[in-house]
Amino acid sequence: MRLDPSVAAIRTAIRHTLTTLPTPAPPTRPATVSAAAAAPTPAATFEESRPQGGPDGASLEELRPVEGRPLVLVACSGGADSLALAAGAVFVAPRLGWRVGLVTVDHQLQEGSAGRAEQVATWAREQGFAPVEVATVEVGTHGGPEAAARQARYAALAEAAGRLGAVAVLLGHTRDDQAETVLLALARGAGPRGLAGMPAHRSHAGARFSRPLLGVPRSACRAACAALDLVPWEDPHNTDPSYARSRVRADALPALVAALGEGVVANLARSAALLGADADLLDELAGNALAGCRTAAGLSTDALCGLPAALRTRVLHAWATELGAPRAALTHRHVAALDALITAWHGQGATLLPGGIAVSRRSGELTGG
Repeated sequence: MRLDPSVAAIRTAIRHTLTTLPTPAPPTRPATVSAAAAAPTPAATFEESRPQGGPDGASLEELRPVEGRPLVLVACSGGADSLALAAGAVFVAPRLGWRVGLVTVDHQLQEGSAGRAEQVATWAREQGFAPVEVATVEVGTHGGPEAAARQARYAALAEAAGRLGAVAVLLGHTRDDQAETVLLALARGAGPRGLAGMPAHRSHAGARFSRPLLGVPRSACRAACAALDLVPWEDPHNTDPSYARSRVRADALPALVAALGEGVVANLARSAALLGADADLLDELAGNALAGCRTAAGLSTDALCGLPAALRTRVLHAWATELGAPRAALTHRHVAALDALITAWHGQGATLLPGGIAVSRRSGELTGG
């Protein structure tokens, strides 16, 4: 029986992501395994949802994770997207020479959350993930419930990745998630970096996070779960209208699709990718410019004044974070106030940044602390 196209698409996306990570040594196969069996199988021709013994004697045990191979972790809530990602990763990763583990985070925000997390962990162990962990977190209130839960989740995932020595943590964000992110960024007046949406790879708290499914529609994840007889958990938060993303998902994006056609979701995600490439280059140029603006006490206003605005504001943003301003709290308004110390200088006082940081202009320099 031919493999379901949705399952194939997810496996192909995971294969692509894993090949962009630091390349692991290929798995050692017994001499009895033929070259044809040892060659990677194209995702589109996979015919089973789980590893099977080969016709020339390769057994399931030969495909299981082997200690010493690089480790990749899957973050899985049990929802359709992360469940489809997990099922694809446990199939693809060992064939590319990776060990694959799984972490599920219990935010303790809903009744029965501990039991659901343990169900995900039990399923993962049965599928051959190792290690498998449940990370129980305390969610604060800073930035609102969504931001606080996200902060706690990423902290737990980064801690697990560091402790376990994982090369990366795979996240289940899809093309639809990316389109929603772009619309939310537009609504708050974000610049190119915000409109670039979620990057395919990013580092946070010393861990690398990768998103293999940014080019895969959410519908494919649900179809893959159905094809593999997996029953995903339906998170009630995803349909709670008190959350902006839920309103975009339920109302705004469907309205755009109805008005502009089905292609609007893919087009929004494509725009994010194009803007992301541009923003990456600008950030690299800004990093070089920042080095050229440094003085013993801070930054040279003459050097800053000679930069194009697109680079100057990025330099100021990067420098402000170096001073200790929390990135999440640093807004366009703060950067514009810093820029005014250079482009609209009239002897004004210090500019206050999040974190209690004051930046002043004195004797041709910006200084802060």
